[in-house]
Amino acid sequence: MKTLAKETTPQGETLFIRFMKVHVINKHGRPLMPTTPRKARLLLKSVTIEVAAFDIQKIKNPKIEGEQYQYGEQYGFDNLREYILHRDGHKCQNPNCKNIKDHPILQVHHLGFWKNPPDRTDRPANLITLCTKCHTAKNHQKKGFLLGWEPKLKSFKGETFMTLVRWRLTEEGRYESTFGYITKGKRRELEMEKSHHNDAFVIAGGTTQTRVVKPLMLEQIRRNKRSLEQFYDAKYRDSRDGEIRSGSELSSGRRTRSIKLNSENLRQYRAHKVSPGRRAIKKKRYPYKQRDLVLFEGKAYEVVGMQNLGTRLSLKPDANSKTKYKTAALSKVKPLKRRGGICEQQA
Repeated sequence: MKTLAKETTPQGETLFIRFMKVHVINKHGRPLMPTTPRKARLLLKSVTIEVAAFDIQKIKNPKIEGEQYQYGEQYGFDNLREYILHRDGHKCQNPNCKNIKDHPILQVHHLGFWKNPPDRTDRPANLITLCTKCHTAKNHQKKGFLLGWEPKLKSFKGETFMTLVRWRLTEEGRYESTFGYITKGKRRELEMEKSHHNDAFVIAGGTTQTRVVKPLMLEQIRRNKRSLEQFYDAKYRDSRDGEIRSGSELSSGRRTRSIKLNSENLRQYRAHKVSPGRRAIKKKRYPYKQRDLVLFEGKAYEVVGMQNLGTRLSLKPDANSKTKYKTAALSKVKPLKRRGGICEQQA
């Protein structure tokens, strides 16, 4: 989320900016910041960027300078797995781990496997250390603790990145930088509550200036779904209780070549197949995408996705609705607003 707040001063208009990340131009060379006539008339006097809560590199090494800031958090490690194990202290990170071995076998787990689309990237922020008793196929299923698990990792990658950004933006003398602890102290002096626009006001040196009643809150929305293929697992009737479960839930339990590490064989409980597995490949661009706003039955709805090869839409229902999704035929809706890139946040 980005926050822009305009403050009126005797010298003119000033644009106060608080960045959590800096987005200027994407890899295709297209600008990511919106350029409307109203915003183009703002007079930019100065820009101060809060790069981090503190200088994490200087905490690790008070004498750090120059090119030493370019050494990332993996510097000095031969491979990614070695770094992840070192970061996690060579211990299983499951707080409820029942493994009592003195030297358990450790593996690296992808945290984002359950997301849509699945995140199987090898970024350190997506990896964590688990022992073989916790890193099982059963724990990857619906009732397993790994599904939806988002633990807090011991990483300063974000702070290190912002430190590099700070040096790049301030070395030319065009921008100034500050840290979160300075902003917090000034905000307390002015007796202001914690918020993005209050932080922006303090960072810009604000004290008693006349302020905009409503800040402009922006959010970044993905323009296109990067995954072109979606896999839908086969469904089976579970012979134990008659419930319908996916093929991955009723798996054989084999995950390595070591028989000792296999979990329970649940494949034996597959009764008859309810529906076969299939691969859905996106072959064309649909007229609507996620987060677009459409008009249906006289009301505005947010698009969740397309259905039936683009002939129907899945809409986000009202807060009081008991259904998870509301569907509508493509011919029955009218476009209200295309939302992609940097957009104003909806109420």
